[in-house]
Amino acid sequence: MIEESDFEPLAGDKQIKDVCLRLLAYREHSQKELLNKLALRGFDAELAHPVILELAADGWQSDLRYAESYARFRILKGYGPLRVTYELKQNGIAAFSLDDIVQRESADWLELLQKVYSKKYNQDVVLKRNEWAKRNRFLLQRGFSGEMINQLFNDLAIKLE
Repeated sequence: MIEESDFEPLAGDKQIKDVCLRLLAYREHSQKELLNKLALRGFDAELAHPVILELAADGWQSDLRYAESYARFRILKGYGPLRVTYELKQNGIAAFSLDDIVQRESADWLELLQKVYSKKYNQDVVLKRNEWAKRNRFLLQRGFSGEMINQLFNDLAIKLE
């Protein structure tokens, strides 16, 4: 007769699960991040993937929780929608709406853009072309769209010298 104890998980499965739980205890991770970190530790992706799916089914891992946590962190650091969305895609999160998180942290993207701009630059209303370009590049690198930046400059009545 076959008993339940005959179906013990492989030692590798237990080790993979232990590593994943330690990582998840520290902070949220996407499934892709967990797979990458396990690969760096020498675990086979074919063995690791089912364990990660099991952890997700049990509620230990959630790509949605990870995306919300990561996006909130990056938005509070002053990064815009393009940058945060790109970084989430790099970490295996393809479809995710940032608007709810932004509305909880600030009124909207333009308000966040205004905060980022004000923190870095004084409120000069007349700028030389290269200073305007420098400020524009900074905001683009932060992940704000050209339309948003133009809207900000219009709202602040910034003119070129």
